[in-house]
Amino acid sequence: MVGFSQPALALTAVAACASAAHASGTVIHANPTWAAIDRGGVCEARARALRIAAKGKMQAIAGFAFSVDRRRWGEFHARLSRAPRPGSSVMLTVGTQQFLLVARGGWAWSRGPLQEQAMIEAARGASGMRIDARDAAGRRFVDRYLLAGAPTAIDAAAARCARKG
Repeated sequence: MVGFSQPALALTAVAACASAAHASGTVIHANPTWAAIDRGGVCEARARALRIAAKGKMQAIAGFAFSVDRRRWGEFHARLSRAPRPGSSVMLTVGTQQFLLVARGGWAWSRGPLQEQAMIEAARGASGMRIDARDAAGRRFVDRYLLAGAPTAIDAAAARCARKG
């Protein structure tokens, strides 16, 4: 990314994430790469992909959600920068660990509580994660995220919803 420093991009990402969250929730924690947001019945730790989407294009985001009723507790979700080709694999790599995601349209989700727990544990020890997929034309695309600050945002979101439940 020519012309921009990594910290400047990270601050831009959190500012955009926090401002978008403010319209539909309360920011309970923010750091240069991740934010924790209280949306009422759901609390979420969320980050924006390193690559900033061009105007009119889909901005990739990823996060972990916790619901007050505990039906979702650490559920991973991602809005992808492009819709994956139907029937193709969407893989999340956290550090060196890979996780196959469920995808529909331009979104992808974790497959259940055991996978979600493993993803969160992996995020605690890794510096980055990426989501790999192929678009409708068969072209590979990758959405990359920094994980600095992710454990704190995840813990803040989980703690907020646990207190409310």
